Amino acid sequence: MQRALVVGGTGLLGYHTTQELLRRGYRVATLALPATDAPELPVEVDAHWGDLNLMTDGELADLLTGTDAVFFAMGADERTLPPAPASRFYYEANVVPTQRLARLARAAGVGRFIVFGSDTAEWGERWPELGFRTRNAYPRSRYAQEEVAVLEGDGAMDVMVLRLPYIFGVVAGQRPRWQAVLDAVASSGGPIPVLGGSTSAVTVRQVAQAAVGAMERGTHGSRYTLSAYELSHSQFLELCCEAVGRDPHDVAVVPLGDLLPTSEAREAEVQAVGREFGLHPADTALLGEKRAVGDVADTIALDVEPDDVLGEIRACLAWCVEHPRETVPA
Repeated sequence: MQRALVVGGTGLLGYHTTQELLRRGYRVATLALPATDAPELPVEVDAHWGDLNLMTDGELADLLTGTDAVFFAMGADERTLPPAPASRFYYEANVVPTQRLARLARAAGVGRFIVFGSDTAEWGERWPELGFRTRNAYPRSRYAQEEVAVLEGDGAMDVMVLRLPYIFGVVAGQRPRWQAVLDAVASSGGPIPVLGGSTSAVTVRQVAQAAVGAMERGTHGSRYTLSAYELSHSQFLELCCEAVGRDPHDVAVVPLGDLLPTSEAREAEVQAVGREFGLHPADTALLGEKRAVGDVADTIALDVEPDDVLGEIRACLAWCVEHPRETVPA
């Protein structure tokens, strides 16, 4: 029975990947930060607690001993608003730890290394005008993360990358990222403007299946862009309206020019306080006009099962509504 190590094993993706590995009969170890919102792991899991970035090479080498596959499900996403230059923050959060762990994994004899990445890397390749390779720090870090992991593995360890889209699901004790969208929809008045593009969506169960599928049948250097459901931006906001009791007809598709002034104003506000977006609002708006949907062939290649994506979106939004944030008395 093979042993897998899931780094970030108590987060949304890592937790469900751990469950999928156990379901398929693998032995699983996890590494995660100790946190009050960490879900309870099954008793079969060999759970380790600590900060990868603070652990010594020797401590990590001990953890990697006897491991056949590593799942790297940690890092920073585009929601973080770091001090300028954002590139330094994302490099240190996403690239440096990936390269370090891949190097140590290769030295320990690990055979398979799966990186949980972002589909922004796919769209930057498809549409160079987005500037995802040049002026946007977050996708730049994802490109670098992919490349250093693959280079570390060349000749000795197979490295596969999942380019992940919108993901829906929950893990006990942790608030889904979509809470912020619900909050914005609930608090805004009047029409809700949105661009006319679309994106890929998957359930977290499908991500877990894809990750284990990449371990079992992926090929070295492959980047798999997952897609199971085409979700238009307007449909998603309409679902958010339904969840918070607003009229879905309040959502209005508008041209790009209508939203660019707001994007530019947000950029100026952030620059004024010395911070920088990982994805600049104007470039995010450019992407919002496009049909950013992956080829389902990648998802099929990893033997991902069909799932009720729309139902999972509704369930995820309902969980947020049914579990409101605690308010702090004034």
